[in-house]
Amino acid sequence: MDSIQSHDAQGRVADAPSGHWTYKLLPRSAWPFAQLARWDRPIGWWLLLWPCWWSAALAPLASGMSETAILPNIWHLVLFLIGAVAMRGAGCTYNDLIDQKIDDQVARTRSRPLPSGQVSRLQAKTFLVGQALVGLLVLLQFNNYAIIVGFCSLGAVAIYPFMKRVTDWPQLFLGFAFSWGAFMGWAAYFGTLTITPFLLYIGCIFWTIGYDTIYAHQDKEDDALVGVRSTARLFGEKTKRALVILYSLMLIFFAAAFYTAGASWIAYIGLVAAAIHLARQIIVIDIDNGDQCLALFKSNTIVGWIIFAGLIAAGISAAI
Repeated sequence: MDSIQSHDAQGRVADAPSGHWTYKLLPRSAWPFAQLARWDRPIGWWLLLWPCWWSAALAPLASGMSETAILPNIWHLVLFLIGAVAMRGAGCTYNDLIDQKIDDQVARTRSRPLPSGQVSRLQAKTFLVGQALVGLLVLLQFNNYAIIVGFCSLGAVAIYPFMKRVTDWPQLFLGFAFSWGAFMGWAAYFGTLTITPFLLYIGCIFWTIGYDTIYAHQDKEDDALVGVRSTARLFGEKTKRALVILYSLMLIFFAAAFYTAGASWIAYIGLVAAAIHLARQIIVIDIDNGDQCLALFKSNTIVGWIIFAGLIAAGISAAI
């Protein structure tokens, strides 16, 4: 497999993983489109998926049933998975279209398909539409209320790529978009919204700001040169202190969501375990070590699994 960093070469982008199934199963001509959608970097759709799955697992706990296991709707989980992959890919493609000139000035991103010339803007736009249609098809499988809630997310998605140009808090706007699943799981189950998904949504926003601040430390030098703003640049040497605040607020709002949903104490065990993992991130982080920042960012998938497992265990315990 080739590793390319120039406009004239063809292959994988600078920060793409080696040996991924994308490069083993897909023809070489499809690689740039897989890279646009970030199929070779699944962490993005996992982070988009977790609020959906948490909400889908939390909603049944508030349903009032107690004689059987209270578990999420499996079909909903599958739909959210497909939708997360499709919409994360569409969002990344849209972001690359908006950021093409910026990406061409940053070492880690200049070998991406658009700035490296592997795909044209027309091809990228066509691919964007195709992925969005898949997302629409998934959305239409839910009830009317959930469909409306899903469409409301598009505003947050549309404005996010521009925020790095006008505010030091683009991670906040990423949080608005990536946390929307906290509404979707609840709306799909109940056909309405209550205080619980709003509390979960706010907690997810704080989580997103935290993990994306870690991610943004990889590019802070290049970002400073090209004028891209971020919480990584804003917090600087105070990043650890900021992460303590952000992750603490995340856990507080999650606990409040669990409480208002009537979740059992077992769900809180998952929250405590997630807190331990997040604390480790803060303790070990070296903001000047790009490889470590990327690894810590990716480790937030573990946070997702831990919290989800706690909610599932709480549901199962209802039948015991």
